[in-house]
Amino acid sequence: MVETQIRARGIADPAVLRALERVPRHRFVPPEYQPDAYGDHPLPIGHGQTISQPYIVALMTELLGVGPADRVLEIGTGCGYQTAVLAEIAAEVYSVEIIPQLAAAAEQRLHELGYRNVHLRRGDGHEGWPEHAPYGGIIVTAAAAEVPPPLLEQLAEGGRLAIPVGTRLGGQDLVVLEKKGARVVRTNYGGVLFVPLVRGQGGEP
Repeated sequence: MVETQIRARGIADPAVLRALERVPRHRFVPPEYQPDAYGDHPLPIGHGQTISQPYIVALMTELLGVGPADRVLEIGTGCGYQTAVLAEIAAEVYSVEIIPQLAAAAEQRLHELGYRNVHLRRGDGHEGWPEHAPYGGIIVTAAAAEVPPPLLEQLAEGGRLAIPVGTRLGGQDLVVLEKKGARVVRTNYGGVLFVPLVRGQGGEP
């Protein structure tokens, strides 16, 4: 998978390639989809959500540009695959998931795989996780109609926010925003297709 779908398509960051090699993708999909786990396409994980295709996971992780000293915020834990990839690279990963069943399953899965630098909570991802800000990188694994302001506020100076922006009907673009003092530099990396970022109360019980 890494050689033919990731490296061959231009992903060159050694840390990202190593993380994709180490994380067992088949552990993050339902049993009926495990034979297809290493194909370059998204797969259903239940509750109307999907696991992103490996190339998109690699691309967004590389664009984030985080290193071993960074604290990272992930919005949309889902099955926990992107979380695990980030945990292979960053010092600490804080991840927010609004769907309780997915949050619980991801927490158990990540614990079984030995990830101890991951912290999960249930809640509305639009609000981020301000208690542990600022973050060297923030990654959003579902599409928002616009960039949620709290996420930009929680981004550290020099940090990057990778997020799909748009709607299914109007089109979505993968956008990276980098905080540089009072300025935010926005770069568009082309069209993507993600499930929508869900709003709701969520929150810890």
